[in-house]
Amino acid sequence: MTYGEIKAALSLVKEDVEKLEMVMDFGKNLEPVPVDAKCTEILGCTSFVKICEKDGRFYGVADSAMVRGIVAIILSMVDGKSVEEIKKMDLLCEFDGLNLHFGAARLNGVQSMISFFKNL
Repeated sequence: MTYGEIKAALSLVKEDVEKLEMVMDFGKNLEPVPVDAKCTEILGCTSFVKICEKDGRFYGVADSAMVRGIVAIILSMVDGKSVEEIKKMDLLCEFDGLNLHFGAARLNGVQSMISFFKNL
């Protein structure tokens, strides 16, 4: 799904529990990481998370359904963009605009993933 499609789908749902279920569903569609991709473990997440890159495309891996969904959302935000474009984006503001209600630990993980992209 594109970020626009994800954002539109989430905007139609008012119940927090339904939104979180939807986030987990987004994670089911993560593309497999190519064998020769360069991967970086994201520190600061309560779950195991890796963001990988190959030929200008980003991929993600996480050991939790919820975190896979978060990874899918963030990857959709940067999909098709150059490193320069990504660095200019306010990913945290955009993510906050989705009105997903996570606990502090999950938000720390989101910030860690976003920091990865800001420091490309």
